[in-house]
Amino acid sequence: MEFVNSSSPRYECLLFDLDDTLYPLSSGLSDACANNIIEFMIEKLGIDEDGVVELNQILYKKYGTSMAGLKAVGYEFDNDVYHSFVHGRLPYENLKPDPVLRNLLLSLPFRKLVFSNGDEVHVMKALKRLDIEDCFEKIISFETLNPKINDSCDADYLPEIPVICKPTEIAFEKAFEIAQLNPDTTLFFDDSVRNIQTGKAVGLHTVLVGKSEKVEGSDYALKSIHNMKEAFPELWSESDNNKESERIAYTTQISIETSVEA
Repeated sequence: MEFVNSSSPRYECLLFDLDDTLYPLSSGLSDACANNIIEFMIEKLGIDEDGVVELNQILYKKYGTSMAGLKAVGYEFDNDVYHSFVHGRLPYENLKPDPVLRNLLLSLPFRKLVFSNGDEVHVMKALKRLDIEDCFEKIISFETLNPKINDSCDADYLPEIPVICKPTEIAFEKAFEIAQLNPDTTLFFDDSVRNIQTGKAVGLHTVLVGKSEKVEGSDYALKSIHNMKEAFPELWSESDNNKESERIAYTTQISIETSVEA
């Protein structure tokens, strides 16, 4: 005899953006990152200082990230050099261990993944500073979505899309494939309205983080990621129900085995 739980959980996976989602905008990392991008454009690409801020805004809005925009309009540079310049000088010391978030994440037995446009070094540095790097099953980063071309490939080969990143649908679809997740049972947390709207369009349940009010495309809004338990008590209820089901199943199995042995 086998115990079967007839009530399936609504969610099976929690998918988290990193920057300004798992840590607050007030950390100052986003402002520092924006300044570093501007410096990179001026110092490394020779873009005129007078129009660089406006150009950066245009590229970001059109292509999702400044890096994707620069590549799309023809600028050539090494990805690792860019990430080292832009992320390598961020004030990571502003990020402190977050025991509240850590406890929230560890108390949920669902699959938990990070989905970031940032490079892997940046993602891991931030997660380690927050002391939550071991709370996630997998990290989907810039390198995950944009693997390096094999040396054996044609040197003249250029991908149709120079950089795959949120908020493009292809980035989400690739993430789903890589992580083998079902968007219908996945709760997606992100601070970007554009990312949330694309997430909703591809079937995710969406949570806008850092805002008190929902926008088009968001199913929920959280002022802080720390408000998860107040906003989604059912996640913890499902967790308790699953544990109870496991307990009943185990007890039933022991009971049956005991009676057989007797």
